[in-house]
Amino acid sequence: MAPILSVTGITKRFGAVIAVDQVSLDVGANECLALLGPSGCGKTTLLRVMAGLDAPDAGTVAIDGADMTRTPPYARPVNMMFQSYALFPHMTVENNVAFGLEQERLPPAEVDARVKESLAAVEMEALASRKPHQLSGGQRQRVALARCIAKRPKALLLDEPMAALDKHLRERTQLELLALRRRLGISFVIVTHDQDEAMAMADRIAVMDKGRILQIDTPQALYERPASQAVARFFGDINLWPSGQAVRPERIGLSHTSGDIEGVVADIIYRGTATTYLVHTSDLTVRVLAQNTHGSSQFQKGEKVRLGWPTDAARMLPP
Repeated sequence: MAPILSVTGITKRFGAVIAVDQVSLDVGANECLALLGPSGCGKTTLLRVMAGLDAPDAGTVAIDGADMTRTPPYARPVNMMFQSYALFPHMTVENNVAFGLEQERLPPAEVDARVKESLAAVEMEALASRKPHQLSGGQRQRVALARCIAKRPKALLLDEPMAALDKHLRERTQLELLALRRRLGISFVIVTHDQDEAMAMADRIAVMDKGRILQIDTPQALYERPASQAVARFFGDINLWPSGQAVRPERIGLSHTSGDIEGVVADIIYRGTATTYLVHTSDLTVRVLAQNTHGSSQFQKGEKVRLGWPTDAARMLPP
């Protein structure tokens, strides 16, 4: 099946700065692709190129098989949701959702039907007459989503959509977005710097740094089989020895008697269901993640311990 959205060889410069450097990727039908990376890595610029808000200096953007590289944003079958949500403060929820449809001069009956359908999809139909200042942050986000999906885009582009939400609301909204995507059959491209958010929402993740894609794969593959130390460091906690050997904290066993490496417990971080131990060894400070179960051994700060792991837990990674 042909991808819904493809970018090929995209490069975008701002003066002497190369924000996006020869990036190519595809987004499949009903797929959620996350662009993950630190601030300034080029992920938002790439999203804006997809939306048509920034013109690339090189490369092409195709949507549903058609070249859209020079097509203006309003003529592309995609919609972009910004961090600020960009709702009109003087308009009601209903009017905010209807605005883009009215600009397309759709028949009033169709506008009304799409507005009702979109508000129902995000469970906001009961608040249709309210204005943005009368809504919570999560409710405003739902209105912004309803406005996007009312135009029935081929793909929805989301720039840090949950950055302003607290932890519990963010987790609930992630689940709502997943359910909404499956129900509507819309492809998502989501920009985030939060690895947990990317893992929770995405079918595939593109890890970006300095304008390039370091690796693109499923969340499980990226976590268990990172292609480089750079990906491993960014994607979850990792212990990296000077030799290039890498081991995830949860694969390391901590014991008083068994294990090839000696160390001393330097610090302890209790996390409820698990405890992170920071263990000083001759080479580095090793992070060990131990699940807290009834009757499990507890180690004390300053205590001498031994570390070990199964052979399949270690990988040699290039820089």
